[in-house]
Amino acid sequence: MTALPDRALHPVPERPRTTWNAAELMAVSFPDPTWAVPGIIAEGVTLLAGPPKVGKSWMSLGLGLSIAAGLPALGSVAVEAGPVLYLALEDTPRRLQSRMRTVLAGRPAPSTLTLDTYCPPLPNGGDQYIAGWLDENPGARLVVIDVFTKVRGTPPPGMNSAYEADYAAVGRAKRVADTYAVPVVLVHHVRKAAAEDFLATVSGTNGLAGAADAVLVLERARAQADGILHVTGRDVDETDYAMSFDSQAGAWSLLDGPAEEHLMQDTRALISRFIRECPGSKPAQIAEALQLAPGTVRATCTRMAKDGQVRAEPGGKYFPPETQSQQQHPAAVTPVTLQL
Repeated sequence: MTALPDRALHPVPERPRTTWNAAELMAVSFPDPTWAVPGIIAEGVTLLAGPPKVGKSWMSLGLGLSIAAGLPALGSVAVEAGPVLYLALEDTPRRLQSRMRTVLAGRPAPSTLTLDTYCPPLPNGGDQYIAGWLDENPGARLVVIDVFTKVRGTPPPGMNSAYEADYAAVGRAKRVADTYAVPVVLVHHVRKAAAEDFLATVSGTNGLAGAADAVLVLERARAQADGILHVTGRDVDETDYAMSFDSQAGAWSLLDGPAEEHLMQDTRALISRFIRECPGSKPAQIAEALQLAPGTVRATCTRMAKDGQVRAEPGGKYFPPETQSQQQHPAAVTPVTLQL
């Protein structure tokens, strides 16, 4: 993909039809949405936020390589292969090459992954630049802009608030995503201040998260899991995924089980896993199976039930909480070890 304006700048097609009467709309057969990562990243704009150096770029590059090659993403999620554009706007070609060598671990690099270290700001032709690549690569599965700050540009004249400016900035990327029915991931930062609601940690106003179709917030956990990926959006279920990062391979992978389990202390995590595998167990059975002191197990189960981590039933039996038993993996595939 060249940076020359005469080849890079293409007009963004007009929006598709936006008005129907109710009967017409109910009669329309729409195609299934394009998923980059089923259950996690769908067509439209996804904001991927996290603190500096948490591993957002490693995750983005790993996703691009996996999807371009048609290999499981995040270690276990089956994807459909297709062209991917990765705008690595804070990297150099040398650094990208070094990172890909780490991630690929000797495998051939997919030719359907386009890496570009240049893109104009979206208000100054960046949307047309991306549209040009999409015109040349029909069936694209993913566009990653790393980082969004590099292309957001200055607010249009007449913006009266920071919220409006943020909403308009994401809106330019959303127009491209919606017109081409392609997932577009905007890599962004979080603010330094912590917040109970992960959406409140996204740097900027609520206009960024409000304009995006989905928001992913990647956090480093202080317990067993290397990270937690918070997910919410219009076409994705709101949930948290426990993540593991292999720094030697540059690989983020989904961990089995609920994220809450990986954030527990060791004893609680052991008990939670056992109850999930053997629902209805009593403390004595748990203690014998895990070789733990019966008194410790009884007291821990009581505290876990109070905290909502397990569910106590008459007769001293314990079950997984309903929120855990209903939680499902984003794709029903057999986990595999993938060096991405």
